[in-house]
Amino acid sequence: MKMPPEAKQNATIALLESVGAIVRKSHIVLSSGRHTDTYINKDAIYPHTSVTSLFAAEIAQQVRALNSTAVVGPAMGGIILAQWVAWHLSVIRGKTVYACYAEKQGEEFILSRGYDSLIKDKRTLVVEDVITTGAATRKTIQAVKESGGTVVGVAALCNRGTITESNLGIAHLSCLVSLPLATYDPEECPLCKQEIPINTTLGKGK
Repeated sequence: MKMPPEAKQNATIALLESVGAIVRKSHIVLSSGRHTDTYINKDAIYPHTSVTSLFAAEIAQQVRALNSTAVVGPAMGGIILAQWVAWHLSVIRGKTVYACYAEKQGEEFILSRGYDSLIKDKRTLVVEDVITTGAATRKTIQAVKESGGTVVGVAALCNRGTITESNLGIAHLSCLVSLPLATYDPEECPLCKQEIPINTTLGKGK
């Protein structure tokens, strides 16, 4: 019996909470520089290989019709997820689906280490663990295009903004969890105004 989408999302959220990947009632600085009181701590997921594999298998099932021949994730968080999703897609397709990653060079992302030639002419799926503003995802998409790959879609573990296909300039976006959470400009942050200390152990508040 197929699980309804809402029930499936609730089960995914419960699993994220079980490994401590959802942090609530805190004061976090995000990679974008914006502040929030709730954080998706992707680093809490990856030590649990069975949980990571389970999430990646679900993503692979959702995107199997895209017939991807390569998977690319942005460093650092997307590397592990790209590897697992590519592995599950390889099992589904019965042939190798390459796993690569894009890394930062200045303000942009590039494919190096031979990955650029590996994904040339490949149907490429971009994977992310958490999408907030979509900035890193868009830069990864651009890196794939500049290397000659064709981006067939984006898949994410969690969409914590309200990012859509049109925001990313793609035809397909698949997310296991859509969990819109409030974020604030530092100048307008109510947590700052309440003088709630910034969490220095998570996010970019170190």
